[in-house]
Amino acid sequence: MIILSPIKILKFSTKTKCLSTFSPPNFTYLLQLSIESQSLTNTQKLHSKILQFGLHQNSFIATKLISAYFTCQNPVDSHRVFDTFEHKNEFLWNILINGYAKNALFGESLNVFSQMCRCGVVPDEFTYSSIVKILGEIGDLVNGRSVHGRCVRNGVVLDCVVGNSLMAMYGKCGGFQDSLKVFDEMPYRNVSSFNVVISGYMSVKEGVLDEKLWDFVKDMLFEGWEFDAFTVSMLLSLCGEVKKNWCYGKELHCSIVRNGLEDDFVVSSDVHLGCCLIDMYVKSSRVEFGRRVFDRLKRRNVFAWTAMINGYVLNGDFDEALVLFREMQVEGVEPNKVSLISIIPACCSFDCLKGGKQIHAFSTRRGLNHEVSLCNALIDMYSKSGSLSCARRVFEHDCVTKDAISWSSMVSAYSLHGNGKGAVGLYEKMLQHGMKPDRIVVVGVLSACSRSGLVDEGFRIYSFAVNEYDLEPTLEMCACIVDMLGKAGQFDRALYFIKTMPMQPGPSIWGALVNASAIHGNSEVHDLAYRFLIQMEPENPSNYVSLSNLYATSQRWDIVAEVRTTMKDRGLKKFPGCSWISINTETHSFYVADKSHPCSVVIYEMLDQLILAMKRDDNGVRFEDTVKVYE
Repeated sequence: MIILSPIKILKFSTKTKCLSTFSPPNFTYLLQLSIESQSLTNTQKLHSKILQFGLHQNSFIATKLISAYFTCQNPVDSHRVFDTFEHKNEFLWNILINGYAKNALFGESLNVFSQMCRCGVVPDEFTYSSIVKILGEIGDLVNGRSVHGRCVRNGVVLDCVVGNSLMAMYGKCGGFQDSLKVFDEMPYRNVSSFNVVISGYMSVKEGVLDEKLWDFVKDMLFEGWEFDAFTVSMLLSLCGEVKKNWCYGKELHCSIVRNGLEDDFVVSSDVHLGCCLIDMYVKSSRVEFGRRVFDRLKRRNVFAWTAMINGYVLNGDFDEALVLFREMQVEGVEPNKVSLISIIPACCSFDCLKGGKQIHAFSTRRGLNHEVSLCNALIDMYSKSGSLSCARRVFEHDCVTKDAISWSSMVSAYSLHGNGKGAVGLYEKMLQHGMKPDRIVVVGVLSACSRSGLVDEGFRIYSFAVNEYDLEPTLEMCACIVDMLGKAGQFDRALYFIKTMPMQPGPSIWGALVNASAIHGNSEVHDLAYRFLIQMEPENPSNYVSLSNLYATSQRWDIVAEVRTTMKDRGLKKFPGCSWISINTETHSFYVADKSHPCSVVIYEMLDQLILAMKRDDNGVRFEDTVKVYE
């Protein structure tokens, strides 16, 4: 038995002469095949045969024909078929309204609705539901209220689907309280009604409404309603966004298992709920729980792998993310653009630069290297891995269409590598291309000016951004200016800038001044800035440690002891600094005065030799020659 695909059946049917025996149901079936294949050519062939046999006034065939043209993105011919039909019922009007909406021609849908009302055709529940959804999409609250009034007068507001559409419209137009009123007045509700309200609560994003949302969810359960997959996925995303709600996420996980929804991601190929659970757990810093869910998935698609990889990256476990990325390819699952963007931050160190280049090469082979979001991630990865030249190459050649993030990423790359002139030049080139600067790119270029000592250029850029582009100064921008002036030793100017700032100075401002005054040995400014810093952050141990180190350099041991005592009395401890290096895929970590490494004896011997070699270098003996002797 030979089984033909729909498109082959359609081609065969339209080329044979047996069409003369077709009845209307046959044409309806063939038009459905044309819709599934989205073939405009076959739709036009069938249209000509329908006209040939005089079946253009058949309501079933006309409905299918209009839908077929809309599916093929040919709304003009859809309207033409509609106009040729003599006796138009509300079902035909609804098809035309809905077809325009599916093609994002919302204005045309509204015009058809107005024409329908003028022709005396009474809209039904489906009509009002479609129109309300359209008004929600375009954010037209005024006409939305007007249609709501029509629904009340005609009694269709009692329909559950219309009520759900009205709530969704109010939610999208910023009228969430109106959504709640519609919900309270609905005589009949379904699970979708509750889902619309939950979605509205989430879109408001106010801390006050957070508890009200969970009270609403409890009321839903109290009334005997069960969660469906959509309800659970929405609530899980909220639990991931707000870490304190992760306990609710655990309860939802239990509900999934209890109500049999777990089968959706254990047995079937639909792993949407599984991905939502993984995302919730990893965003709540419970990666091990997310991994348990991932390991239980019997059929993992690219989205499940990406969710787990992204979870490891978000929680700083880059080694495990890279291992999982390799396993993903071994399992035969090909990474998509989102997968590559997720794994690239795991390569943001010098020892992982080779892996980053391999991912870049993979994206080039798959033709994804011109995707702007991927290019932005590559620029960031290369700059943080110490390869400014590779970052510039991606920016200039791969990144064909540049957005604001592309420019700010490249400016930040120049800043990170201390190339202030390069950052300023690129910033000016961005302005020449007609791009309006945002706060992020301005902070990046000001940071570059601070590191390179470009005081005049930094002040010019700051003034131009504030006065010409109407950017509101932020604490980050002002901190860059203070840091720039402080590193240049212009403390009077820095203090005057702080005094005239449009906002109250925060810890970043005084912290920048503390560091700059320590570099220049200005004890008066240092003490002033330190007093403000301690007042704002009395529980930050780094402030006390930096002060202690400063007084230790001037050998004022009495004050050092006093500062250390204050830290001890307040129970403050600074986490020790850590450095690491990867050798043969194994990462070795070292803390201050750490002797836990099995090779610590040899390491410290080499360290002593290197210190001696550096001292000899100061006395005229070349450092490289000394190291060769020790090797």
